[in-house]
Amino acid sequence: MHPASLFPDTRLEDVHNRLLAHYGPPPPRELWDPLTQMIYSMLSSRTKTETSHAVLRALRERFGNWDNLRDAAIPEIEDTIRPVTFPEPKAINLKAALIRITERHGSLDLGFLTRHSTEKIRAWLEKFEGVGVKTSAAVVNFSTLRRRAMCVDSHHLRIVQRLGFVNKGATAREAETRIMEMAPATWSAAMLDDHHSLIKLHGQKCCTFADPRCSRCPLSDICPTASA
Repeated sequence: MHPASLFPDTRLEDVHNRLLAHYGPPPPRELWDPLTQMIYSMLSSRTKTETSHAVLRALRERFGNWDNLRDAAIPEIEDTIRPVTFPEPKAINLKAALIRITERHGSLDLGFLTRHSTEKIRAWLEKFEGVGVKTSAAVVNFSTLRRRAMCVDSHHLRIVQRLGFVNKGATAREAETRIMEMAPATWSAAMLDDHHSLIKLHGQKCCTFADPRCSRCPLSDICPTASA
């Protein structure tokens, strides 16, 4: 037996249990179809959750369905998503992605993704402009695909860097790889989603970018940044 297997890294599980005790269980996620989740995730980058949800509702109200969104003029899409950060490139990327999906598969339906491996789905998604590692992870984990993946947003990346799980220059992809190595194999897709939600909430409430509240952080005694 390899020596490392005798001493499994339980730090991620410890972080999870501490945050769970501190904040309570995250609310159950409403699972959307992969296309809706993709659209939402493309819009939500660097945008508050409440704003992103409001914009998704506005798109549905204005266009009725995603086919009409695909066929709309870019200025009309941009006008509808204006509350999000960087609406101009997001409108362009969103329309282009919807057109490309239709051209390749005949309709705006990502149901065919269920037949493919998680790795193949993510590689396919990341070929679209505006879809990076965070968005591809969100689509496979948060949607009805419900695959094992860890969505690493800016809050998550900041916290795992401060905890010393990855180095300060780590990318979201490198952080996700490390987190998935540390995550217990028994954690389901839903459990990984819950972990992401707890970390994100902690980043919003306590371990903020500009003013981390280390004195009341449930992780302070295991965080090298707080100790420093």
